[in-house]
Amino acid sequence: MTNLLFICSRNQWRSPTAEAMWRRRPRFNVRSAGTSPSARKSVGPADICWADVIFVMERKHLQRLRAAYAQHLEHKLVHVLEIPDDFQYMDPELVELLESAVSEYLEQ
Repeated sequence: MTNLLFICSRNQWRSPTAEAMWRRRPRFNVRSAGTSPSARKSVGPADICWADVIFVMERKHLQRLRAAYAQHLEHKLVHVLEIPDDFQYMDPELVELLESAVSEYLEQ
């Protein structure tokens, strides 16, 4: 099993959508979190240690992770998906973007 961690800002729309999508796949354990202190679930060092692969929605999320958890990110695969905060939870366009972007990394 591969542990996937999806991160956005407030863990409200994008990362929970990704979590719901990839949780249904048998090869993966999945979590989501946010970088904001007001996130529904804020990312912490335990999440980063748990993850085999980390997906962030925007470059600013990677910068925030590096600022707070540089040591924990060593030897971790982190991919920036470049998905803007323009979608609601399970928006069909968001689902399509996530499917395309994430599959590209996981099918290698």
